[in-house]
Amino acid sequence: MRSRAGGYSFWIGAAAVLGVAALAVATVKNEYYFFAAYIVVQFVVLATAWNILGGYAGYVNFGTSAFFGVGAYIAVMLIKATGMPLGVQILAAAAVGGALGFGVGLLTLRLRGIFFSIATVAITIILETTVINWRYVGGATGIQILRPPVMEPFDSYTKMLLFVAVLLAIVAVAIARYIEISWLGRGLRAIRDNEEAAECTGVPTLKLKLIACTISGALMSAAGAPLAMYQSFVEPASAFNLTYSVSALAMPIIGGTSHWIGPVLGAVLLGTVQQVVTVTVSSELNVLVVGVLLVLFVVAAPEGIVGLARRFAARLRKRES
Repeated sequence: MRSRAGGYSFWIGAAAVLGVAALAVATVKNEYYFFAAYIVVQFVVLATAWNILGGYAGYVNFGTSAFFGVGAYIAVMLIKATGMPLGVQILAAAAVGGALGFGVGLLTLRLRGIFFSIATVAITIILETTVINWRYVGGATGIQILRPPVMEPFDSYTKMLLFVAVLLAIVAVAIARYIEISWLGRGLRAIRDNEEAAECTGVPTLKLKLIACTISGALMSAAGAPLAMYQSFVEPASAFNLTYSVSALAMPIIGGTSHWIGPVLGAVLLGTVQQVVTVTVSSELNVLVVGVLLVLFVVAAPEGIVGLARRFAARLRKRES
């Protein structure tokens, strides 16, 4: 009953978020708010996707920018070759990202700890180097994208992209929530706690890690697909920027990796702070902000915002009793 009630509340909340996004699209005129909000929602998807493997299973992945960049360049390739609409670009990027996640998982998931993390960084470098030498998608100089006419009922492409990003974030969070309460989530948590013990008790550890890596890769690449339309220009240095990897790792840690809401809270908090710093101070301080917040939470609240909330709730219950 509790799980069913939680499911109802989740979808009510998702509908409310969609309603707020639709209201903003209809009433807000300043385009900057949509540019900034798109970045925040994009990080909700990336942080949630990272947490499926990095949080639930405990495999720290520094390859987020590889999957994100692949998604962006799959969209570029489809735009240049066939002029496919954005929805098809996102689906194709998700399919390629999932296949890439499965392949990368086969190669790297037998490694553990720092060796796995180093391998994921190497994947990013390999893919970026490949794209730099691929002239069809612009090579090192990048490629300019012409946006098609905006679809009704939107009056600007930025508003449409934000609405699409919100839909994608809801899908990503719904998948992460389902994984958390399912047999897959229980198996991944067993791997995180003690992989050797999980194997001894019959948990198919490699299978579960491959599933998690595939889903995580698909969502990360889907998040990268709208980048071409968002910027109207794509280059390897920005599409494969390691900042995506650092932020996607920091946001779940700040929010809390043990619950699906943690990456969402971390992404909204950190993404909003980054946008405010970009406007008021300098965009160069974004990485510094991430580093400072990450250190503070690792030292003072290793379980993130979710852990702090649980600790506060436990103290309240003690006082009441």
